[in-house]
Order: sequence, then structure tokens, then C-alpha cells
Amino acid sequence: MNRLVPTGLRRVAALAAHCDDIVIGAGGTLLAICTSHPGVQVDVLVLSGGGTEREHEERAALAAFCPGADLRITVAKVPDGRLPAHWDEAKTAVEELRLRTESDLIFAPHAGDAHQDHRGLARLVPTAFRDHLTLGYEILKWDGDLGRPNAYQPLDLALAERKVALLWEHYPSQRRRTWFDREAFLGLARIRGVQCHARYAEAFYLDKLSLDLAGG
Repeated sequence: MNRLVPTGLRRVAALAAHCDDIVIGAGGTLLAICTSHPGVQVDVLVLSGGGTEREHEERAALAAFCPGADLRITVAKVPDGRLPAHWDEAKTAVEELRLRTESDLIFAPHAGDAHQDHRGLARLVPTAFRDHLTLGYEILKWDGDLGRPNAYQPLDLALAERKVALLWEHYPSQRRRTWFDREAFLGLARIRGVQCHARYAEAFYLDKLSLDLAGG
């Protein structure tokens, strides 16, 4: 298993179509980053949920998942499930985020996600963040769209448990959903852990990686 260990990680951007997407897909990884890089800047854009209970949940959750970070959150008001019909609004929001940050690492939905909002945002991200390391996260749901990821962040038991506990604590509006429970989250993390020789892991989709093996 090849390993890429980032050094000098100072700025991270995370984009989502909906509140809770980021921490479902990359919450354990964010915990690991923010714990290991105190003061890291984390810029977040969520396209839907602005002005609702979901925004309040999201802000509290992200504060818990990004301890010690310089956290900057924008929650827009694109209607849930309607991103294709609000393409200009979504694209403007993504481009505005790009103007605000020069990130070392991007988290966003992956292009193979079956949800139209997730898939649409995945198409928009590389139009604004063209030369950035972008990791596409996955979200377990009813659609059978889990694929073959090619990047992994191992999680130990304590970190995996912490992720699940924070999800349950901060998103009471989602507890009624059949896939929103401890067993589902840890089950997927266990499968991804098997694939990278770890107990648990989060998995990502990486389309392009630029190397500097000469250290220039």
C-alpha cells in the first residue's frame, strides 16, 4: 500500500451539496487533519440548507469535527434536489469560494455519485479548482453507487467511534433515515479498512495527482 504523507498542510476546502455530506464522507479524515495540524484553515461551502435547522446542525457539527481549526463556513440556499436547475447559482458559489482560498487539499463529492446534486457539484469543482489535489468522498445511501475508490485514510477504532458519535449527536433531523446509524457507518468504514490494511478507513476517489519527486 503506497502512502502519501502531506507536509505543510495549511488550508483545506470542503464542498457539499447538502448539510452532513462532508462529515459523512470525510468526517474522520477532517478530525485527523485538524488534530494533527492545529490552526489549519478549513473553508466549507454547502450549497443547500441555508437559513434552516439544517444549517444550525451543520455549523455545530463542523465545529466539532474541526477542533482547533480556523473554520469558515458558507451555507447557501440552492433547493435540495434541484441543483441541475440552479446551475448558475451553484457555479457562482463554487467560484466565490475559489476566490477566497488557495487550498492545499479539496474534499468534494465524487463524480460517480448517483445523487444528481452530488454529481453536479462534482462536475463543478474542477472548473474552479483546476490544479488542486481533490479527494472525492462517498456517501452510503439507498442508491447502489458504491464504487472502487483509490485513496484511503485509515481510522483507528477511537477515531471511527468518535465520528459516529458526533454524527448521531449533531444531526437529530437525520436519525429517522434507514442508513443513518452506527452499524451502517462503521460497516462501510470496516470494508474500506480491509482494502487498505487498516481496521477502519474512509475512502476517496482521486482523478489526477501531480507529483514532485525531485523536491523542486
